[in-house]
Amino acid sequence: MDSAPSQAEEKDFAHRFRDHFETLVPEIQRRWPEVTHQALQATRGSFDDVVQLIASQGDRAVQTVQHQLEDLMHEPGEGVRSFADTLEPLEEQLEQLLDELNSTLRPKIERPVRERPLLSIAIAAGVGVLAGALLMGGRRS
Repeated sequence: MDSAPSQAEEKDFAHRFRDHFETLVPEIQRRWPEVTHQALQATRGSFDDVVQLIASQGDRAVQTVQHQLEDLMHEPGEGVRSFADTLEPLEEQLEQLLDELNSTLRPKIERPVRERPLLSIAIAAGVGVLAGALLMGGRRS
C-alpha cells in the first residue's frame, strides 16, 4: 500500500500552511536563519515556494525541507508554549484556593447537616421539588 499523500491531501496541507504562514515565519527564521524575512514574505505563504527558498538558501534536499516544514506544522508554536507556561502558575493558584475553600467552607456546611440531618434532607428535597416544578412549568408553555 502506498503511503504517499493524495493530491487532495497535498492541496489541503498547502492551504493550511498558507493560512498559518504568518505564525510560522518566526519559527522558520529561527530554524533557518539564512532565510530573510523579505524572502519569506515574497513567497506569499506558498508551501512549494517556501520549500524551494529554504532548500536553495541552505543547500538542503527539497524532500528534507518538506518533511521539516510538515513537522513544524504539527508542533505547537511558541505562542502555545508560552500560553501553557502562563497557565501553570494560575493552575497552582486555583488549587490553593480550592484547598483553602474546602478547608474553610466544608466545616461550615457539614456541622449544620450533622446537627440536623432530617432538616437538611427536607430542605434538599424541597429545593429539588421546587427546581423540578420550575423546569416542568417551562416545558408546558
